[in-house]
Amino acid sequence: MTRTIVASGTREIIIGFDQPFCVIGERINPTGRKKLAAEMVEGNFDTVRNDALAQVAAGATMLDVNAGVTAVDPNATEPALLVQTLEIVQDLVDVPLSIDSSVTAAIEAALKVAKGRPLVNSVTGEEEKLEAILPLVKKYDVPVVAISNDETGISEDPDVRFAVAKKIVERAADFGIPAHDIVVDPLVMPIGAMGTAGKQVFALLRRLREELKVNTTCGLSNISFGLPHRHGINAGFIPMVIGAGMTSAIMNPCRPQEMEAVHAANVLNGTDPDCMNWIRTYKNHQPHVPGAAAAPAAVANNDAGGRRRGGREARRARG
Repeated sequence: MTRTIVASGTREIIIGFDQPFCVIGERINPTGRKKLAAEMVEGNFDTVRNDALAQVAAGATMLDVNAGVTAVDPNATEPALLVQTLEIVQDLVDVPLSIDSSVTAAIEAALKVAKGRPLVNSVTGEEEKLEAILPLVKKYDVPVVAISNDETGISEDPDVRFAVAKKIVERAADFGIPAHDIVVDPLVMPIGAMGTAGKQVFALLRRLREELKVNTTCGLSNISFGLPHRHGINAGFIPMVIGAGMTSAIMNPCRPQEMEAVHAANVLNGTDPDCMNWIRTYKNHQPHVPGAAAAPAAVANNDAGGRRRGGREARRARG
């Protein structure tokens, strides 16, 4: 069974088909958030700290850390800012982190100071990127997100996207990087612009699981881009992609509707033994009323010890 191990300085998580769905918190990312970008450029990391704590409290398994602030300050030095952001976050929370950058120098700088075994986000099928990122992945012995596009861009043809993913897995093997350390992003298209986007990604996920035997991820909210009430679409999408084989997603864990879908999918997929996490999260749940407090925070249960304890707690709750 394919298992991708990520870790912080104190905590190890497994991404895998037989594991609870891995929620990678997306909020520490200034892209599209000009206020956050301006704060980071000024050296103000209050929002970063608040977002880190809130996402973990809401049930995030991991946190994505991005410092791409060039939309606000084109002269900003991303390597230094990413290192500063990463160090703040990893000293504040104990979950594993994803180092998110398109700048090779920033990824390498972050890897030098990262604790544990972070996930590198990302490498594409472009030759230049493969030659730059894969040696770092091998050197630091970390897993990497493989995005299914190359020099030709993002193809609307799912067969082409599968071929790019296969190419990245094969090139990684040339560097001595095993397939279990490749987490493929098959690229989710907006359903509002492409009516077959859902069916495409479900078919792709099955092929990636059965043929390449790799774990997978995506930018979850891409599916609902441009539509009203996006969180309703996202929440419906979650159990469907999990059923098709997706094992993680970069998403906002602070949306109760979406996290409920994750927890329910874990129960129904058999990765929440004895319904332990569901019971602990929702045993005092009250129906949501507009303006009322959000649903209780989730309790991560990826560690084996937590699963064993959970079985006993669930049996007591039923009895």
